[in-house]
Amino acid sequence: MIKVASYIQRIPYLELAGEGRNAAEAMNLLDTGTIDLMFIDISMPGISGMELVKSLVRKPHVVFTTAFSEFAVEGFEVNAVDYLVKPISFDNFLRAAGKVKSILELSSRQAKENSGFSSGHIFVKSAYKLLRIELNEIKYIESQHEYVLIHLKNSPPVLTQVSLKSMEEQLPATLFMRVHRSFIVNLEMVTLVDRNRIVFDEKTYIPVSNQYKENFQHFIGRNFV
Repeated sequence: MIKVASYIQRIPYLELAGEGRNAAEAMNLLDTGTIDLMFIDISMPGISGMELVKSLVRKPHVVFTTAFSEFAVEGFEVNAVDYLVKPISFDNFLRAAGKVKSILELSSRQAKENSGFSSGHIFVKSAYKLLRIELNEIKYIESQHEYVLIHLKNSPPVLTQVSLKSMEEQLPATLFMRVHRSFIVNLEMVTLVDRNRIVFDEKTYIPVSNQYKENFQHFIGRNFV
Protein backbone atom coordinates (compact mmCIF):
# COMPACT_ATOMS: atom_id res chain seq x y z
CA MET A 1 0.00 0.00 0.00
CA ILE A 2 3.04 2.26 -0.27
CA LYS A 3 1.82 3.81 -3.53
CA VAL A 4 -1.65 4.40 -2.03
CA ALA A 5 -0.08 6.24 0.92
CA SER A 6 1.98 8.43 -1.40
CA TYR A 7 -1.09 9.20 -3.53
CA ILE A 8 -3.07 10.22 -0.43
CA GLN A 9 -0.36 12.70 0.51
CA ARG A 10 -0.74 14.37 -2.90
CA ILE A 11 -4.47 15.06 -2.46
CA PRO A 12 -5.24 18.06 -0.21
CA TYR A 13 -8.64 16.85 1.01
CA LEU A 14 -7.32 13.44 2.14
CA GLU A 15 -5.45 12.77 5.37
CA LEU A 16 -3.70 9.45 6.02
CA ALA A 17 -5.06 8.12 9.33
CA GLY A 18 -2.85 5.02 9.31
CA GLU A 19 -1.86 1.85 7.49
CA GLY A 20 -2.59 -1.78 8.32
CA ARG A 21 -0.81 -4.84 6.97
CA ASN A 22 -3.60 -7.27 7.87
CA ALA A 23 -7.22 -7.41 9.03
CA ALA A 24 -6.34 -7.05 12.73
CA GLU A 25 -4.37 -3.86 12.16
CA ALA A 26 -7.14 -2.51 9.93
CA MET A 27 -9.73 -3.20 12.65
CA ASN A 28 -7.65 -1.31 15.21
CA LEU A 29 -7.72 1.74 12.95
CA LEU A 30 -11.44 1.42 12.28
CA ASP A 31 -12.15 1.17 16.01
CA THR A 32 -11.05 4.79 16.43
CA GLY A 33 -14.30 5.84 14.79
CA THR A 34 -12.54 8.55 12.77
CA ILE A 35 -12.15 6.77 9.42
CA ASP A 36 -14.31 8.12 6.57
CA LEU A 37 -12.62 6.23 3.71
CA MET A 38 -10.71 2.97 3.53
CA PHE A 39 -8.55 1.81 0.61
CA ILE A 40 -8.23 -1.94 1.10
CA ASP A 41 -6.51 -4.71 -0.84
CA ILE A 42 -8.59 -7.83 -1.35
CA SER A 43 -5.49 -10.03 -1.00
CA MET A 44 -4.40 -9.88 2.64
CA PRO A 45 -2.91 -12.52 4.94
CA GLY A 46 -5.57 -14.43 6.88
CA ILE A 47 -8.91 -12.69 6.39
CA SER A 48 -9.26 -11.17 2.92
CA GLY A 49 -10.15 -7.55 2.41
CA MET A 50 -13.54 -8.57 1.03
CA GLU A 51 -14.29 -10.73 4.08
CA LEU A 52 -13.25 -7.92 6.40
CA VAL A 53 -15.57 -5.41 4.76
CA LYS A 54 -18.49 -7.87 4.83
CA SER A 55 -17.94 -8.39 8.56
CA LEU A 56 -18.16 -4.69 9.45
CA VAL A 57 -21.33 -3.42 11.07
CA ARG A 58 -20.40 0.23 10.63
CA LYS A 59 -18.55 0.64 7.35
CA PRO A 60 -16.56 3.64 6.17
CA HIS A 61 -16.63 4.33 2.45
CA VAL A 62 -14.60 1.60 0.75
CA VAL A 63 -12.38 1.55 -2.33
CA PHE A 64 -10.94 -1.88 -3.14
CA THR A 65 -7.50 -2.30 -4.66
CA THR A 66 -6.47 -5.58 -6.26
CA ALA A 67 -4.57 -7.23 -9.08
CA PHE A 68 -7.63 -9.32 -10.03
CA SER A 69 -10.49 -7.68 -11.91
CA GLU A 70 -12.83 -10.68 -11.43
CA PHE A 71 -13.68 -9.48 -7.91
CA ALA A 72 -15.19 -6.22 -9.16
CA VAL A 73 -18.84 -7.38 -9.12
CA GLU A 74 -18.51 -8.75 -5.61
CA GLY A 75 -16.94 -5.45 -4.55
CA PHE A 76 -19.90 -3.42 -5.71
CA GLU A 77 -22.27 -5.87 -4.00
CA VAL A 78 -20.88 -4.62 -0.66
CA ASN A 79 -21.44 -1.00 -1.78
CA ALA A 80 -17.82 -0.21 -2.51
CA VAL A 81 -17.46 3.27 -3.98
CA ASP A 82 -14.85 2.13 -6.50
CA TYR A 83 -12.61 -0.75 -7.50
CA LEU A 84 -9.04 -0.06 -8.60
CA VAL A 85 -7.07 -2.69 -10.51
CA LYS A 86 -3.29 -2.69 -10.10
CA PRO A 87 -1.09 -1.09 -11.28
CA ILE A 88 -3.06 1.92 -10.02
CA SER A 89 -2.46 5.19 -11.84
CA PHE A 90 -2.72 8.46 -9.95
CA ASP A 91 -5.50 9.62 -12.30
CA ASN A 92 -7.66 6.60 -11.42
CA PHE A 93 -6.87 7.00 -7.74
CA LEU A 94 -7.84 10.69 -7.87
CA ARG A 95 -11.09 9.80 -9.62
CA ALA A 96 -12.00 7.34 -6.86
CA ALA A 97 -11.13 9.84 -4.13
CA GLY A 98 -13.24 12.46 -5.89
CA LYS A 99 -16.26 10.15 -5.87
CA VAL A 100 -16.00 9.77 -2.10
CA LYS A 101 -15.55 13.53 -1.64
CA SER A 102 -18.72 14.18 -3.61
CA ILE A 103 -20.67 11.63 -1.56
CA LEU A 104 -19.51 13.15 1.73
CA GLU A 105 -20.28 16.70 0.61
CA LEU A 106 -23.79 15.72 -0.53
CA SER A 107 -24.43 13.92 2.77
CA SER A 108 -23.23 16.97 4.71
CA ARG A 109 -25.49 19.35 2.76
CA GLN A 110 -28.53 17.14 3.24
CA ALA A 111 -27.87 16.77 6.96
CA LYS A 112 -27.56 20.52 7.42
CA GLU A 113 -30.76 21.15 5.46
CA ASN A 114 -32.61 18.72 7.73
CA SER A 115 -30.80 19.76 10.89
CA GLY A 116 -32.65 20.50 14.08
CA PHE A 117 -29.79 22.62 15.41
CA SER A 118 -31.03 25.94 14.03
CA SER A 119 -32.80 26.68 17.32
CA GLY A 120 -29.51 27.49 19.06
CA HIS A 121 -29.39 24.44 21.26
CA ILE A 122 -29.10 20.67 21.05
CA PHE A 123 -30.26 17.74 23.13
CA VAL A 124 -27.77 14.93 23.72
CA LYS A 125 -28.06 11.67 25.59
CA SER A 126 -25.54 11.25 28.38
CA ALA A 127 -25.65 8.70 31.22
CA TYR A 128 -29.27 7.78 30.37
CA LYS A 129 -30.37 11.43 30.54
CA LEU A 130 -31.24 13.94 27.86
CA LEU A 131 -29.29 17.16 28.33
CA ARG A 132 -29.99 20.47 26.66
CA ILE A 133 -26.80 22.24 25.57
CA GLU A 134 -26.74 25.78 24.22
CA LEU A 135 -24.57 26.04 21.12
CA ASN A 136 -22.92 29.21 22.36
CA GLU A 137 -21.76 27.34 25.47
CA ILE A 138 -19.74 24.80 23.46
CA LYS A 139 -16.00 25.50 23.25
CA TYR A 140 -14.93 22.47 21.26
CA ILE A 141 -15.90 18.85 20.62
CA GLU A 142 -13.40 16.02 20.92
CA SER A 143 -13.61 12.53 19.41
CA GLN A 144 -13.43 9.68 21.93
CA HIS A 145 -13.63 6.59 19.70
CA GLU A 146 -17.40 5.94 19.29
CA TYR A 147 -18.22 8.86 21.60
CA VAL A 148 -17.61 12.60 21.61
CA LEU A 149 -16.71 14.80 24.55
CA ILE A 150 -18.41 18.19 24.40
CA HIS A 151 -16.31 20.77 26.22
CA LEU A 152 -18.33 23.68 27.64
CA LYS A 153 -17.53 27.18 28.88
CA ASN A 154 -19.08 27.03 32.32
CA SER A 155 -19.87 23.36 32.93
CA PRO A 156 -18.04 20.02 33.04
CA PRO A 157 -17.60 18.21 29.69
CA VAL A 158 -20.47 16.05 28.45
CA LEU A 159 -19.83 12.58 26.98
CA THR A 160 -22.34 11.28 24.45
CA GLN A 161 -22.37 8.32 22.07
CA VAL A 162 -22.27 9.84 18.60
CA SER A 163 -19.53 10.09 15.99
CA LEU A 164 -17.63 13.30 15.38
CA LYS A 165 -18.59 13.03 11.73
CA SER A 166 -22.27 13.05 12.63
CA MET A 167 -21.82 16.10 14.83
CA GLU A 168 -19.93 17.90 12.05
CA GLU A 169 -22.69 17.17 9.52
CA GLN A 170 -25.44 18.56 11.73
CA LEU A 171 -23.89 21.53 13.51
CA PRO A 172 -24.19 24.90 11.71
CA ALA A 173 -21.10 25.45 9.58
CA THR A 174 -21.27 29.19 10.24
CA LEU A 175 -20.46 28.55 13.91
CA PHE A 176 -18.53 25.27 14.03
CA MET A 177 -15.56 23.99 12.02
CA ARG A 178 -13.69 20.72 12.01
CA VAL A 179 -9.98 21.49 12.29
CA HIS A 180 -8.61 18.00 12.90
CA ARG A 181 -9.88 14.45 12.54
CA SER A 182 -10.47 14.47 16.33
CA PHE A 183 -11.69 18.05 16.94
CA ILE A 184 -14.48 20.47 16.04
CA VAL A 185 -14.21 24.01 17.41
CA ASN A 186 -16.72 26.77 18.03
CA LEU A 187 -15.35 29.59 15.86
CA GLU A 188 -16.74 32.20 18.24
CA MET A 189 -14.45 30.80 20.94
CA VAL A 190 -11.25 31.11 18.90
CA THR A 191 -9.24 33.99 20.44
CA LEU A 192 -5.63 32.84 20.01
CA VAL A 193 -3.89 30.87 17.24
CA ASP A 194 -0.25 29.90 17.71
CA ARG A 195 1.65 27.97 15.00
CA ASN A 196 -1.33 26.02 13.63
CA ARG A 197 -2.73 25.43 17.10
CA ILE A 198 -5.86 26.96 18.58
CA VAL A 199 -5.11 27.93 22.17
CA PHE A 200 -8.04 27.85 24.60
CA ASP A 201 -5.95 28.02 27.76
CA GLU A 202 -2.48 27.13 28.97
CA LYS A 203 -3.37 23.41 29.02
CA THR A 204 -5.56 23.18 25.93
CA TYR A 205 -4.06 23.33 22.44
CA ILE A 206 -6.17 22.13 19.51
CA PRO A 207 -4.08 21.24 16.42
CA VAL A 208 -5.16 22.37 12.97
CA SER A 209 -4.22 19.52 10.64
CA ASN A 210 -3.17 19.91 7.00
CA GLN A 211 -6.47 18.46 5.79
CA TYR A 212 -8.47 21.30 7.38
CA LYS A 213 -5.88 24.08 7.37
CA GLU A 214 -7.13 25.76 4.18
CA ASN A 215 -10.71 26.16 5.47
CA PHE A 216 -9.48 27.47 8.79
CA GLN A 217 -7.14 29.95 7.10
CA HIS A 218 -10.08 31.22 5.02
CA PHE A 219 -11.99 31.83 8.26
CA ILE A 220 -9.03 33.76 9.69
CA GLY A 221 -8.64 35.70 6.45
CA ARG A 222 -12.31 36.78 6.43
CA ASN A 223 -11.90 38.22 9.91
CA PHE A 224 -8.35 39.58 9.66
CA VAL A 225 -7.68 43.32 9.94
